[in-house]
Amino acid sequence: MEQRFDARPAAARTEHDEAELIGRVATGDRRAFETLYRAYHPRLARFLQRMTRSAPLIEEIVNDTLLVVWRKAATFNGSSKVSTWIFAIAYRRACKSLQALDEPVDAGSDEREGIEADRPDWQLAQLQLTGAVHAALAQLPLAQRTAFQLTFYHDMSYTEIAEIMECPVNTIKTRLFHARKRLAVLLEGQIEVRS
Repeated sequence: MEQRFDARPAAARTEHDEAELIGRVATGDRRAFETLYRAYHPRLARFLQRMTRSAPLIEEIVNDTLLVVWRKAATFNGSSKVSTWIFAIAYRRACKSLQALDEPVDAGSDEREGIEADRPDWQLAQLQLTGAVHAALAQLPLAQRTAFQLTFYHDMSYTEIAEIMECPVNTIKTRLFHARKRLAVLLEGQIEVRS
């Protein structure tokens, strides 16, 4: 059998494959949904972890999001990437869940207790820097934090983020500008510039 070469870039193949999966999910294909679930569960959990800091709430939102994907797959019209559509559902679910909470969202702590004394100094410095970055991100308003993490942790474009957050692209640019400015202040003196 002759093997065909797919000249599309890997990202395009993935988007096409995900669109095909959504089409199969729309017809009730449980295996396609399982594949989509396995691909998106960890990505959504990472995304939501920075929004909510609550493991039970994260699991609930991820499952609610993927349940919506299962039920509404037939409504996906291909006007955006599958990932944008799914992250938008997760974002809206998270916002609703956070609004329903009676208590403020815990900024969380990156509990890195018990660091062994024999670890190299640079590892300790990395752990401290990671903790400082997470703490600084937690101090940003939710909209800025979300825009920042979608840009830097999920490599999404301004247009995709604007679609997810249901606002103009210029609003996303403004949120990112203010997020970077605030992070620079919060992290001042904590990041060494090495030459």
